[in-house]
Amino acid sequence: MKLTILGGGGFRVPLVHRALAGDGLIDEVVLYDEDPLRLRVVAAVIAGADAGGPAVRLADGLDDAVRGADFVFSAIRVGGTAGRVRDERLPLAEGVLGQETVGAGGVLYGLRTLPVAVRIAERVRALAPDALVINFTNPAGMVTEAMARVLGDRVVGICDSPVGLVRRAARAAGADPDAPGFGYDYVGLNHLGWLRRLTSGGRDLLPGLLADPAALGGFEEGRLFGPDFLAALGALPNEYLHYYYFRRETLAAVRAAQETRGEFLDRQQGAFFAAADREPGRAHALWEATRREREETYGADSRAASGGWQRDPHDLDGGGYDRVALALMRAVARDERAVLILNVRSGEALPFLDADAVVEVPCAVDAAGAHPLPVAPPDEHQAGLMLAVKAVERAAIEAALSGSRTAALRALALHPLVDSPAAAARILAAAGR
Repeated sequence: MKLTILGGGGFRVPLVHRALAGDGLIDEVVLYDEDPLRLRVVAAVIAGADAGGPAVRLADGLDDAVRGADFVFSAIRVGGTAGRVRDERLPLAEGVLGQETVGAGGVLYGLRTLPVAVRIAERVRALAPDALVINFTNPAGMVTEAMARVLGDRVVGICDSPVGLVRRAARAAGADPDAPGFGYDYVGLNHLGWLRRLTSGGRDLLPGLLADPAALGGFEEGRLFGPDFLAALGALPNEYLHYYYFRRETLAAVRAAQETRGEFLDRQQGAFFAAADREPGRAHALWEATRREREETYGADSRAASGGWQRDPHDLDGGGYDRVALALMRAVARDERAVLILNVRSGEALPFLDADAVVEVPCAVDAAGAHPLPVAPPDEHQAGLMLAVKAVERAAIEAALSGSRTAALRALALHPLVDSPAAAARILAAAGR
């Protein structure tokens, strides 16, 4: 089977190839990227890993990459890390959060990315109509929804935050997330979701976990949100909700930092790709050292805003997206039923949203694709925040695909983390829209 990775020069692509080694599912990996330097460096990293795995081919163009693929990973970054730097800095200049996928920064990233993602979806539909597109591209929720307007259920968005939350919470509650009979209930949008039940042996472990400050202090989300607030909330939020619940503290931490996350990655990755291109024989070793630093510094602003602490060693191996994607491909290709938290069209899963709204919920996956499982209705707070952010996503899609500045302003001004329509208008103008 053929797997195509669009954005094949992405830093995390070697993780995907590593996950495929020894599995036998994929025979050929085709990498496509508009940056030839990044593409050859990533190929050198994979070659230097000496881990076996499927053959790697560099595509001549988008159509060559997509034609006849069984699976297509969309992992593009329109504008590169320099674009992320602007997405984060422009809102900060107006005193509102700048973050790659959340708030005004996420809207700006979406406006730039959505037209390209839709064009990719159109080429896949023309050249590989039976392929399953697995979308890694952020902001994953709105990008997946825009691509679904072309591909329907042949596109699925993935994120490693929900599965990471489930596994961390299970360990803290004394449960084995891989054991038979383990279960959970999760609902939300991408980077906006809540774990509301954690079951083992037919018993819900979440209430006990939420009432145990010592156990909550043993994993990331427990430290981020704190026992008092989690007890009041009655659920475990996705880590990205820290930007919403602790917006004052997080904004202060971001503004106090010497550089934004985008600036750190732009500097770090620029140095890595330049060094690895000079010394391709050391590409894998350089990549591994850079990856480790990247993982150690992930979420630094939120951790600084919640007291400052180091990430757990369990969370530093770099796996996540790759494992979810491999489990999804296995289930589809081999008709092996799996349950995964994915970004898919809601269907009847959440009646307060229309059927085409892309949501992040547990899905049953088999040869026919991913199917949302029934979930308990969100409470008023969860539903309200989901509706507000979904309105932002849809305004951004409208703006990106039609060129409407009015829709773009609506997307920015209505976001819960943007506190002034005037500031939204200035951000939009500074971004050249």
